[in-house]
Amino acid sequence: MGVQPGHAGVRRCSPGGTLGSMKTLLLARHAKSDWGMAGLRDHDRPLNARGGRDAPAMAQRLRDEGVGLQRIVSSTAIRARRTAEEYAAAFELAVAEEPALYAASARTILGIAGALPDDVEVAMLVGHNPGMADAVAELTGSFVEFPTCAVAECAVDVDSWSELIEGSGTLRRLRTPRA
Repeated sequence: MGVQPGHAGVRRCSPGGTLGSMKTLLLARHAKSDWGMAGLRDHDRPLNARGGRDAPAMAQRLRDEGVGLQRIVSSTAIRARRTAEEYAAAFELAVAEEPALYAASARTILGIAGALPDDVEVAMLVGHNPGMADAVAELTGSFVEFPTCAVAECAVDVDSWSELIEGSGTLRRLRTPRA
């Protein structure tokens, strides 16, 4: 099958290796945040006006394109939660908060994805850079610019999220508010 041991608990898939059926992982960066409030903790920064426009527009865009989103997991940071709430409203879903997504590394992000329930075929994690861009690179081998409110749609060749390994994904599409 071409699976090699990785590091930090993540296995690697050799080129051409396959692991199972496809799931879809949407890795989303929060919308543009407000830096204008002096003394506010980073965790507590809200969306700015542009972020408040981009998040619902991106959520509606995904819905209009027929993305079958089933689960949303968000960082607890206010800007990420507000972004996730826009997706939740568009898809009539609840948001599960995950404190570990705040300032998470790629390994942490992929570990959270690996804990998703297996009956979920299409899931979104909403978090922060550089972790989200790094997770796309680790999962798919694609290095992408990841502006605010971007969504990377990754096809993941697994039957169970727990089988998620480095290199098991393919970047289908990177959506940004401007493209």
